[in-house]
Amino acid sequence: MITVTDDTTIGEALQAAVERYADNSLLAVPANPQRGYAQQGVEISYRDAGRQIAELARVYADAGYGLGHRVALLLESRPEHMLHKLALNTLGICCVPINPDYRRRELNYLIDHSKADLVVCLASRLASIRESLEDTAHQPAVVALDEQRAAGSLTSLPKAARAAQAGAVNADTPASILYTSGTTGQPKGCVLSHAYELAAGKWYASQPGFVSIQEGRERLFNPLPLFHVNASILSFYCMLLSGGCQVQTDRFQPSRWWEEVASSRATIVHYLGVIIPLLLKQPASPWETQHVVRFGYGAGVEPQLHAVFEQRFGFPLIELWGMTEVVRTISDYTSDRQVGTRSFGRGMPGLEVRVADEYGESVPSGTPGEMLVRYSAETPRKHFFSEYLDDPVATEKAWSGGWFHTGDVVVQDPDGLLHFMDRRKNIIRRSGENIAAAEVEAILLTHPKVQGVAVMAAPDAIREEEVLASIVLVPGVPADDAICSELFDFCQKEMAYYKVPGWWWFTDEIPTTGTQKIQKHRILAAGQEPTALAGIRDLRTRKKRG
Repeated sequence: MITVTDDTTIGEALQAAVERYADNSLLAVPANPQRGYAQQGVEISYRDAGRQIAELARVYADAGYGLGHRVALLLESRPEHMLHKLALNTLGICCVPINPDYRRRELNYLIDHSKADLVVCLASRLASIRESLEDTAHQPAVVALDEQRAAGSLTSLPKAARAAQAGAVNADTPASILYTSGTTGQPKGCVLSHAYELAAGKWYASQPGFVSIQEGRERLFNPLPLFHVNASILSFYCMLLSGGCQVQTDRFQPSRWWEEVASSRATIVHYLGVIIPLLLKQPASPWETQHVVRFGYGAGVEPQLHAVFEQRFGFPLIELWGMTEVVRTISDYTSDRQVGTRSFGRGMPGLEVRVADEYGESVPSGTPGEMLVRYSAETPRKHFFSEYLDDPVATEKAWSGGWFHTGDVVVQDPDGLLHFMDRRKNIIRRSGENIAAAEVEAILLTHPKVQGVAVMAAPDAIREEEVLASIVLVPGVPADDAICSELFDFCQKEMAYYKVPGWWWFTDEIPTTGTQKIQKHRILAAGQEPTALAGIRDLRTRKKRG
């Protein structure tokens, strides 16, 4: 295992891993003849990755990019994303991943807010970047990579418009800015340091019990996208520090899952709750009996499906809790784990937990409350996210009272075991994506025919939750199929497909308080399911990636 201290940088850890695990595979892509690249699959050794990363770093440095610069990457979930990220981090450049599902408005926000110095994208994404730059105040340079030879097609770059900062890369240098949905509208830019990213991998690689990592022997299959913390940081650095290989597929496909898992010789798989019922609904396949998976690591499996999945496919699903702001995960990795419940483990040294009421006071065992976390009383923020970019007020609010406020409601047993109860306020969790209701509401309110709107979560048997929009139209506009279709198409143009409401309900009035704050809980009668509202329209089948 690579030794990581509080002072280690990503470049130093990478160099040590290349030297120690040279002949091992670091990155792999499973074969898929239907994919637009690497149809036969790819294996990249630590030695080859080191060479490619060094060459990419030379190209960036020759163009004047270095400490303090930010480079946005729109390279989807290809291995090139990680090669470029590591090259950037080696030079002290901060990586800003771009969600490939972002639409023009969302791209505009990310470019302006992050103030990226350069955008590196696939050639197929160049047009969308250029369209966004027509609207942005900030104007970064842009370079497109050839689709078929993306790793080796970067031979030169436009010169950096500003000089790199003086000094050396250190553990506190920003390595990534990941955009996460908040409850107040636009996503927050979560700044993660070199220390954070390496500590995430070290924590995962050091877990005991079911989650124990075997040095140089693991192949971790991750179907989650590289613009998320799970794949690009948590699992990747676990593999890097332990000599393992990250098997990165482009996206989750239920019909191909077992073939890709088995043929790639994966020993670990990552999952989200939405994946489990989809796999259980697949017809039996020889591939599902040929895998060598030791455990699955993820969150959100429905209690009634947990044991069913394990019995059919022959390995444990280890439930965890985590979020972008928090370097460490909590997981139920012990032999007495409670399969079929929403338990996800206990706090421990390095990730202390307290369950509190709305005033920040601890609640008794068995009482629901918000989960607060910290590293320790002496150094509460150690290895957590550095800040919300350019938002010190939000950063300090999140750390009120010396604890990070997760916003997640849990119940704690007397022995410390934690059980998940509810989602964060005003956040909709759809197929692993966190969607801010306020962001969807803000977009709908820009439509000239919408007078008022309240967006909330509706339960979904496949995707966990779906977006539901309750809408008051301006006087004179009929609440018919035509306006519903018009608003759906409007949203499709303005936001990533998964944020678009799948359920639509038109009403004459949305309940508010005396100070005109919307009371979403009053839209429904006691015990009423949102999808049972009279006249509700179901447009879920129209939601498609663009």
